[in-house]
Amino acid sequence: MKFGTFDDTRKEYVINTPKTPYPWINYLGNEQFFGLISNTAGGYTFYRDARMRRLTRYRYNNIPLDNGGRYYYLHDDGDFWTPGWMPVKRDLDFYECRHGLGYTSITGERNGISVNQLAFVPMGHNAEVHRLIVKNTGDVKKTVKLFSFAEFCLWNAHDDMTNFQRNLSIGEVEVKDSVIYHKTEYRERRNHYAFYSVNQPLAGFDTDRESFLGMFNGLDNPAVVASGQASNSVASGWSPIGSHALDITLEPGEQQSLIFVLGYIENPEDEKWEALNVINKKPAQAVIDQFATDEQVDAALAVLAAHWDNLLSKYQIQSGDDKLNRMVNIWNPYQCMVTFNMSRSASYFESGIGRGMGFRDSNQDLLGFVHQIPERARERILDIAATQFPDGSAYHQYQPLTKKGNNEVGSGFNDDPLWLISGTAAYIKETGDYSILDEQVPFDSNPDHTATLFEHLKLSFEHVTNNLGPHGLPLIGRADWNDCLNLNCFSTVPGESFQTTENIAGGTAESVFIAGLFVFVGPDYAEICRLRGLDDLAADAVAKIDNMREITLTHGFDGDWFLRAYDHYGDKIGSNENEEGKIFIEPQGMCVMAGIGVEGGQAAKALTSVEEHLDTEYGIVLQQPAYSKYYLNLGEISTYPPGYKENAGIFCHNNPWIMIAETVLGHGDRAFEIYKKIAPAYLEDISEVHRMEPYVYSQMIAGKDAVRHGEAKNSWLTGTAAWNYVAITQSILGIQADFAGLKVDPCIPAEWDGFEITRVFRGDTYVITIKNPNHVSKGVASLTLDGAAVDGNIITPVGDGAVHQVVVELG
Repeated sequence: MKFGTFDDTRKEYVINTPKTPYPWINYLGNEQFFGLISNTAGGYTFYRDARMRRLTRYRYNNIPLDNGGRYYYLHDDGDFWTPGWMPVKRDLDFYECRHGLGYTSITGERNGISVNQLAFVPMGHNAEVHRLIVKNTGDVKKTVKLFSFAEFCLWNAHDDMTNFQRNLSIGEVEVKDSVIYHKTEYRERRNHYAFYSVNQPLAGFDTDRESFLGMFNGLDNPAVVASGQASNSVASGWSPIGSHALDITLEPGEQQSLIFVLGYIENPEDEKWEALNVINKKPAQAVIDQFATDEQVDAALAVLAAHWDNLLSKYQIQSGDDKLNRMVNIWNPYQCMVTFNMSRSASYFESGIGRGMGFRDSNQDLLGFVHQIPERARERILDIAATQFPDGSAYHQYQPLTKKGNNEVGSGFNDDPLWLISGTAAYIKETGDYSILDEQVPFDSNPDHTATLFEHLKLSFEHVTNNLGPHGLPLIGRADWNDCLNLNCFSTVPGESFQTTENIAGGTAESVFIAGLFVFVGPDYAEICRLRGLDDLAADAVAKIDNMREITLTHGFDGDWFLRAYDHYGDKIGSNENEEGKIFIEPQGMCVMAGIGVEGGQAAKALTSVEEHLDTEYGIVLQQPAYSKYYLNLGEISTYPPGYKENAGIFCHNNPWIMIAETVLGHGDRAFEIYKKIAPAYLEDISEVHRMEPYVYSQMIAGKDAVRHGEAKNSWLTGTAAWNYVAITQSILGIQADFAGLKVDPCIPAEWDGFEITRVFRGDTYVITIKNPNHVSKGVASLTLDGAAVDGNIITPVGDGAVHQVVVELG
């Protein structure tokens, strides 16, 4: 069942009912200022850090679920409603939401009045612009009242939701002309405030929540809106809001445009005030003046559209499959950029309070966006590396505002350091910029203790070889990629964190997954050493990689598949010897991606076992059989009900590892079959089952043991976005950046006749035509560049900034 449709020409998803199976959201902002907005205008806004600089309040786990946002109420002769349907929920004569790239447009119509609410964050500005077009679609003159509404958060979202004895006494605002200024705590340690403006004279305003709503009312029935008259309330101590009241009179067919700006301002310490306790409003007014007219708004929208057109132009496919085209050309790279901006911090499943930027997460996200914004990828790599410790370990997370490690989570996730090698290698392959390796990067964000980025990579590599267990496999630490496989925790205390509590010193439990990851990323490290002229170091790295490969085959293979781990007692995890959790997806994917067991047949056995034991119609589950009880030696993974999250859920993040692994063995049909099972555009027709947005990936889909098999959760912010983009663009379609140039090595369904890729690489544009006359899955028979034959399948960069024609024939 569909709830909307793709508009590929406009790069939009068009939702035609407000009653979607779950709130379907979009992200506003590309730089420092961001907003989340749902198809019914719910969500919130923040500057850089969703915890420390939140402008508007949002209550997760609310009833109704998506309640609170940037709302606009229409009062029409006693009848009042909202164009996004929520929160008033009056029936609408027409409803449409268009989620585009960095903007959302919501239209509602009732009783002859149409309201279009367009929201976006202009490039280069720390503000959210909302343009409302109110139109009289009837045949009689209309006089209506319009009320805006935004509830201000007291900056620190965690403190805002917990410290009521203080926060219910500190709210402060100023109102001047048509602008409401939120200045709570500005009188003391803060130098920042928020403002909310409209480009029309006001008929009134409200800044006190209780006055606006009425003591016993909710957002569905605000007293001010119901009465049609603002109270001109000024918040003092209690909860501050921003609400403008405007009188609108329209003849039949007439429309009026209203431009609202919700923004963030930081003032220098010596320029905080105009007068005693009167904030310096000049910077806010300067922003407001830039969006005072429709022409200015249209110009800003054009800049935003050009920004996205430029980013998406780096990789485009033309094929006979519209769903594939829209995923590769529009929605998957768009989601990759959102995950770059947000990591795992702020979605409708992540509150923005508990997590910052992940070390592992952000390095993986790099893989999906590095070709779009390499200069920002470079900055992100250096930020990540600065949270590393001198022994090669790293903070698991860091805060985007301070860029310092998050002490609440700490370190000890032993796969983390290897991902820095992966992210850095991806950047160098894309750009050819080796100078990043010579950048001085702090340890633990301490500018007095630095080393080159290359030294950080060396420490990352050696962190594995310096922390080996009894079988010679890497120690798992607090956890590896699977944060819920906690082999050193042994927790019996309710509410205790599985990830940060180590009840038994982690000197025994080993990870086969980290072994596979080491063999997978290690060759990139060795090649970087070689390219720097460090041949001895490169040779040593290769020897250690080869040794780990053999150890993995000796101690990490269970006969038909790769083991997952050894626990604290040295017992196997993910083995046929286990009663539950006999086989896991992660080591099968990562070890085969690394090429382990390809020559000896173990890799093929492992992937056959995945298909036999883990595959479902909605994707590949994480492990089987599901855990039916709590295992003290395994930790959080066994706390979830069977079929959910890490306990045999379809964890979409590692499904693409199996896709990539299948291409290693040349299985193009199987790789694309798996791709289609979890790619959202292919699931649009079953949205009532899937529930999440049909334009972006989710972290998890309920597995075959779950009550709601096929139902997704945790959409948007997931490494699924980057890894699926890598799987389809690099491994299946086969266009891969490499140290030496652009490698072409497709692995596709044999029935495909071919396709065309446009790829911008190191300043050149390559139009790559893939022909498959013999209907094979893999193998480049010939490659020409501008008509000249190329030996092998790597295109050496031309470097002239021109467009070049590449023709590839498979065979």
